[in-house]
Amino acid sequence: MEQLDDDELAFLDYLSEYVTPHKKALIDKVLGNRTRYITMVLENIYKPHNASAVLRTADCFGIQDVHLIDGNESYAVNPYVTRGAAQWVDLHKYDNASGNATSECFRQLRQKGYKILATSPREGSLPLSELSIDQPLALVFGNEHEGVSNAAIEAADGLVHIPMKGFTESFNISVSAAICLYALQEKLEGKSVENYFLNKMEKTVLKYRWYQEIVKHSAAHKRAFFKK
Repeated sequence: MEQLDDDELAFLDYLSEYVTPHKKALIDKVLGNRTRYITMVLENIYKPHNASAVLRTADCFGIQDVHLIDGNESYAVNPYVTRGAAQWVDLHKYDNASGNATSECFRQLRQKGYKILATSPREGSLPLSELSIDQPLALVFGNEHEGVSNAAIEAADGLVHIPMKGFTESFNISVSAAICLYALQEKLEGKSVENYFLNKMEKTVLKYRWYQEIVKHSAAHKRAFFKK
């Protein structure tokens, strides 16, 4: 787990002098609701604005990490779509040039204890309402044309879907992500889930980064501080 050394902690205290009480309170409130218990994987998304919209959705629901498996095009954040969410959410990229990015992403997620569920309406897929949240979950969303890849489906621990009642078979990816996250958080409402929220050190690390995002000329402050 990432940690701050004594000098970085001192710089955090220094930066806090330039953050207003209102912003400090807001950041503390947001950090109090942040989680890595649920994460999302976006596989080979063709339209960058769709992936950017998912980042915005993740921030709204307090999800700290989004994992992106790049396709043929390198994804770039669309600031208009994210509305600033990209600076608050951690985006982990896996280059698919070798064709092994999905398996590498899944390997790393499993090392961290995640159960991986691919979103797909295939036979045997579990309706979202029946999903159990007894361990950290990684939800995999596929691209706009073909959905989750066969490789991801075969490597996943299971399948989950949003039941559809119309002629179309799927929602836009950001809508699907929002529905899934809302449903999962509704299931968790009122329940005490161990390690659901970030621990103290994780919050401190994020605060260290976020303060640098909001303090004007923070890079200059940092250079001057660490020259001492």
